[in-house]
Amino acid sequence: MLSKSQARLFFIGGTIFFSTIFILLTVDTVANIDPRQHTENLTKSVIHGKQIWEAENCMGCHTILGEGAYYAPELTKVVDRRGKEWISVFLRDPEAMFPGQRRMVKYDFSDQDIEDVIAFLAWIGEIDTNGFPPEPDLMPATTITSVAATSASEPPAYFNNVCVACHAFQGNGGNVGPALDSVGQRYTRNELDLWLADPPSVKPGTAMPNLNLSDATRTELVEWLLTLK
Repeated sequence: MLSKSQARLFFIGGTIFFSTIFILLTVDTVANIDPRQHTENLTKSVIHGKQIWEAENCMGCHTILGEGAYYAPELTKVVDRRGKEWISVFLRDPEAMFPGQRRMVKYDFSDQDIEDVIAFLAWIGEIDTNGFPPEPDLMPATTITSVAATSASEPPAYFNNVCVACHAFQGNGGNVGPALDSVGQRYTRNELDLWLADPPSVKPGTAMPNLNLSDATRTELVEWLLTLK
């Protein structure tokens, strides 16, 4: 049993010891804030994107760095998951990308606003978060192997960045729309071109939105789709 003087010494020594540890950890944390956040990449575009994020109360639905609401997806690594081009298309009209499913407000952002929001999200994704958020614990998609699949050319970048969210190719991609592995057998060049130019005009009520593709992008997609036989 400790005497009063020993107990007092034990208390004072313990307080000094743990206070010192706390101070050292605090100093270490503060010293690593800038390197881990890459503050050198804080451009005007990133800052404006953050201002839009706050002004529109995006955290009322989304989480970022683990903070926010849980109604909508976590966005810390959204640029890595989706890519800048897909996010850009989505922000222009969220409902059009997922008809009848998404409840995100269409904010009528300008092109510059969209670019700045994406810049902010990209900067967030570069922060060293010690592995947060963790990779989803999902089974890998089953790859379809066939003569047609192995002979097809590589998908255009636009497909990999945008279309893959809804369509699958060789077993990888979304299931909102049909898989495209043999689409070149079912449609002509003209039919594919008309469809990609304005899907709702060809089939009213279709889930596929008008993505307002440029002529060059549409032509590239059509040429690739025709090889899928």
